[in-house]
Amino acid sequence: MLMDNRPPPLPPLIFEQLVRCALEEDLGRAGDITTDAIIDLGAVSEAAFIAREKGVIAGLGVVKSVFQLLDDKAQFNELMEDGTTVVPGDKIATVAGLTRTLLMGERTALNFLCRLSGIATATAEMVRAVKDYRASIVCTRKTTPGHRVIEKYAIRVGGGANHRFGLDDAMLIKDNHVLSAGGVLNAIKKARANAGHLVKIEVEVDTLEQLDAVLQLHPHSADVVMLDNFTPAKIVEAVRKIDKRILIEISGGVTKDNIADFAATGVDLISSGALTHSVTSLDIGLDFGN
Repeated sequence: MLMDNRPPPLPPLIFEQLVRCALEEDLGRAGDITTDAIIDLGAVSEAAFIAREKGVIAGLGVVKSVFQLLDDKAQFNELMEDGTTVVPGDKIATVAGLTRTLLMGERTALNFLCRLSGIATATAEMVRAVKDYRASIVCTRKTTPGHRVIEKYAIRVGGGANHRFGLDDAMLIKDNHVLSAGGVLNAIKKARANAGHLVKIEVEVDTLEQLDAVLQLHPHSADVVMLDNFTPAKIVEAVRKIDKRILIEISGGVTKDNIADFAATGVDLISSGALTHSVTSLDIGLDFGN
């Protein structure tokens, strides 16, 4: 089964440098000394990526890049697309070529595929949990350093949406900005004065009193307000105060077990850093001889 509205695959140019760095890290200074000692130079093999548990697949293009950077003659065959839900025993893809190539790339390929599929799987679970509500699931910048582009791609594969990719995407006024600027009103006014015509402004609030201050500036206030660590009861009150004038995002304390309670409050966006910083990798193996 395929996820609806799957994103297009990432162009390899976007992640090839990351893959190259991962291979260089694993091959070290002398390459795969175990494989070099045991496997004949001309030996060839075929192996299959097999799902060990149920989940959503993401990152097949990255896996293909692993083997083709090692040997451009390696043949990688996707048997399903990113966004496909698999169950234990499903054959996801095959790779054929020099046995040395397959063994050298095995761990790096699985590291990418298992982690990205874990992110897509966790995202899909949250998306399903809020399907009866208006809220969209979005990620954060709490990503593995250097892996942000592919991890945010996995979020999209799982049916979620991306928050900022970096500090230059949009203005997000957080608690430390507010403290340093002398208050939330001053922070918003300065941000608005310096924002380009295409730049959105979001402000984080910790209390209903801060929210009241933000609303005083409407329609020259922020475009989005983030309710940070609000209880569902306080969120309901905040939604009533905002009255659809500003997009509402909530963050903090959200899990797959309670996310429906937060979505039922009527917010527009639910952000979760756990989708990338605490996710469990999906169990996938590479079996030779398949």
